[in-house]
Amino acid sequence: MKYARLYADGDGITHFEDIEIDQAPIDFAPPAPPVLASQPIDATRTLFTCFPKGWEGDWHPAPKRQFGIILSGRFEITAGDGESRIFESGSVRLLEDKTGKGHRSRVIGDEDVLNVAIQLD
Repeated sequence: MKYARLYADGDGITHFEDIEIDQAPIDFAPPAPPVLASQPIDATRTLFTCFPKGWEGDWHPAPKRQFGIILSGRFEITAGDGESRIFESGSVRLLEDKTGKGHRSRVIGDEDVLNVAIQLD
């Protein structure tokens, strides 16, 4: 499994990095068969968010270090270095650009973006 990490460098410019999550078999819910799982990541809270169609956020840092998981819709994020990526249903991203210029984001298309934010700090 992979996710996109969005982080700020020492100059406050944001960049994307693709991260591969290592998984190993565990007995997650016995007596069901083992599943592949990553190491646990502690979280402080979870929010379900809806970005309505037409929503655009100009340059802003992430409010918290957080995972975002798109449940439905299409979302475009532009990093400070100019790279843009489109995230769709099932996409996972880790937002760590809490300092500097941050990133831009916008809803693509005619559908609201339903998202889960899992805050880690």
